Amino acid sequence: MTTFRTLDDLDVKSRRVLVRVDLNVPMQDGRVSDTTRLHAVSPTIRELSDKGAKVILLAHFGRPKGRPVAEMSLAPIAQALADVLGRPVQFAADDPGQLSDGQVVLMENTRFNEGEEQNDADYAKSLASFGDIYVNDAFSAAHRAHASTEAVARLLPAAAGRSMEKELSALSAALTDPARPLVCVVGGAKVSTKLELLGNLSKVADTIIIGGGMANTFLAAKGIPVGKSLCEHDMAATALDILKQADANDCRILLPIDAVVAKEFAAGAASRVVPVSDIAEDEMMLDVGPASVAEAAAVFDTAATLVWNGPFGAFEIAPFDAGTVAAAQHAAQLAKTGKLVAVAGGGDTVAALNHAGVADDFTYVSTAGGAFLEWLEGKALPGVEVLRAA
Repeated sequence: MTTFRTLDDLDVKSRRVLVRVDLNVPMQDGRVSDTTRLHAVSPTIRELSDKGAKVILLAHFGRPKGRPVAEMSLAPIAQALADVLGRPVQFAADDPGQLSDGQVVLMENTRFNEGEEQNDADYAKSLASFGDIYVNDAFSAAHRAHASTEAVARLLPAAAGRSMEKELSALSAALTDPARPLVCVVGGAKVSTKLELLGNLSKVADTIIIGGGMANTFLAAKGIPVGKSLCEHDMAATALDILKQADANDCRILLPIDAVVAKEFAAGAASRVVPVSDIAEDEMMLDVGPASVAEAAAVFDTAATLVWNGPFGAFEIAPFDAGTVAAAQHAAQLAKTGKLVAVAGGGDTVAALNHAGVADDFTYVSTAGGAFLEWLEGKALPGVEVLRAA
């Protein structure tokens, strides 16, 4: 990751280091209910503290719309972060004050100031006045040009934290300069939400495997009746254009060849496996069938890199999780044995891989959501671009 400055490029001893982190964690009864994001940023915070930096943490929480909202204060998160770090974390509402080397302080929600989401220069200057160096360790917020993610990085020496570095390295390996063949799994409900994604991937991927509800739209566009399946019939022309574009780019697109269908979407609903050409008018496709899974597995076997976004079916309810689980387990086994670089991301994707019990076996699983999707769409992320080495 030579194009981005990292902690290795910084001398932080006795320096005030502003660190943008993602602490937008789930809360229940005033307490953090999931510490995943706290653990993700802890390596950067510990390293800076151990090197004698005065660590000042910047983060947002919720959508307070530029004004203080008591229930969106970061104050309760300071102690949870301290528990994860194994060292004290002070909390400061508006000024970090004088800090000792190695001390860590968490500032109040940046979105309490209306200048944050406006990327306001004056607010950025006020943040910059607290530090000597800026580090961004919040890839999940890097697609936003906000004062604490973009403007302040132009006012101080800036670098990527360890979590950001890891994410950028994984995504660069997956898309920027991937080992080939490059295979992409794209699932989800609607084609309309993934037009830019499919357009960009068709330019760089060797094969795209389409699953989920969006596969129905492609099948219907090709004249295959899909019964009561979730389908954007008004996107038929767009789906055909995507197929043509992929063909022009020498990118193969695989659609399901068989399906698990049912007359209702409910746990334990009566279902059957049929070729996609045999879906009845009163049935809906809720998962790919075993032949489709086998075809995907065969493609994985010959791939060098896999990028996965979106499930193959309605994995939340059995038995319609079988396709996603089987395909994910096959990919995970290849990744675990070093035969495949497998990178995945997106909310439903992370949930699906956790459901399949394989998230830890993938090469990298991004929890960044919107930022991950915009990267896959080929968009420049403001919070990343500003970290590029000159």
